[in-house]
Order: sequence, then structure tokens, then C-alpha cells
Amino acid sequence: MNRLQQAGGIAALFEALAYIVGFAVMATALNPGAASEGWTSEDRLTFILDNKLLFQLWTLFIYVNFGIALVVLSVALHERLSSDSTLMKIATPFGLIWAGMVVASGMVANVGLDSAAALSAHNMEQAATHWRTIAVIQDGLGGGVEIVGGVWLLLVSAAALNRRVFPRALNVLGVLVGIAGILTAIPALGALGAAFGLGQIPWFIGVGLTLLRNARITLEPSPSP
Repeated sequence: MNRLQQAGGIAALFEALAYIVGFAVMATALNPGAASEGWTSEDRLTFILDNKLLFQLWTLFIYVNFGIALVVLSVALHERLSSDSTLMKIATPFGLIWAGMVVASGMVANVGLDSAAALSAHNMEQAATHWRTIAVIQDGLGGGVEIVGGVWLLLVSAAALNRRVFPRALNVLGVLVGIAGILTAIPALGALGAAFGLGQIPWFIGVGLTLLRNARITLEPSPSP
């Protein structure tokens, strides 16, 4: 159990890092800035193709690796909080479903960009249409609506509220961020996706540090009498 909690703590810190790196790269290297005003779909695809390697590495890091780490964290939290907890019995499947969706989202984006690049050599307009279709599928799986991740975060935090595993403030934050994620299912509230992502950063950090601290305490050998 203790080794799993340690792995879960590391996974949680990686999740926070993935969000930080994701937002940072999106705001800098993959941000065309004011120059993109008036761009057509072909122009946007050209920009992405000019940064194809960076885009695919970024996608691999923030989607595929994020999803893999999320599996570890979901299992670790289930073990930590599942004692007679109906909420965790429901929450953990949502965490695993979310992980699968995020991994699939990253793979669809990277494979789709390869096919768009091949099409662009012959017909840029067709390639742009193809990429828009890929983007809609990718967004639906892992970015446009955060209801699956929101449900997981809400249920995990609600289950932890009655346990002395994490600080109460951290659990309250998780509940609020989870609700924000769920509300992105309402089209008019889609902008809450940014709050969901940003809010998860301190939550993941808090969960990761707590799991690592608890695992270190229980892994340390007892002093000899």
C-alpha cells in the first residue's frame, strides 16, 4: 500500500506539472499572438505544421502522459479513501474513464496531425477541413467539456471531507473545482474550463505532497527498542 501511495503522490505532482507546462507552452511557443487575427483555417494549420514536433511533444506530455499518471493516482486514491466509501466506488471508475479519454484525445490529435500534414502536400484546403474535424473529436474527448473529470474530482473530494487524509481546505477546493468542471457541460459556461484546469494545479500539488508525506512516514522503519 505504501509504495502505491508514494507512486500516487508522484503522479499527482506530475499532473500539476502537466497543467503548468501545458498552459505555459500554449501561451508562448504555440501562441501566434496578434498576427493570427484574420487567419483562415489554412493559416492556422500552417502555423501548427511549422511547429509540428513541438505540438506533438506537447500533446504527448499533457494528454497521453497525463492520462497514464491519472490511472496511478486514481488507484492510489481509491485505496486510500475506499474503506466503506460508496462515493469512491463510483468515483474511481470515473477517474479511469477520464484517463482513457485524455489518452485517446492526445493520440487522436497526434495521429490526426500526421494525416493533415500528408494531405497538405497536395490540397491545403482539404487538409484544413480534415484538421478541423480532428480538432472537434479531440476537443470532445479531452478538453471541450470537463464533466467526467469534474465528477471524479467532486466525488473524490466529497469522500475525503469525512476523512482526515487531506486538509479540509484542499477538499473544499476540490469540490468547487469539480463543480466548475461539471458546469462546462452547459454551453454558456464553457469558459469555466480554464478555471477547472487552473484550479486543479493547487489541488494536485496538495494531494501529491500529502500522499508523499504520509507514505514516507509509514515507510520509515520503526526505531529499535
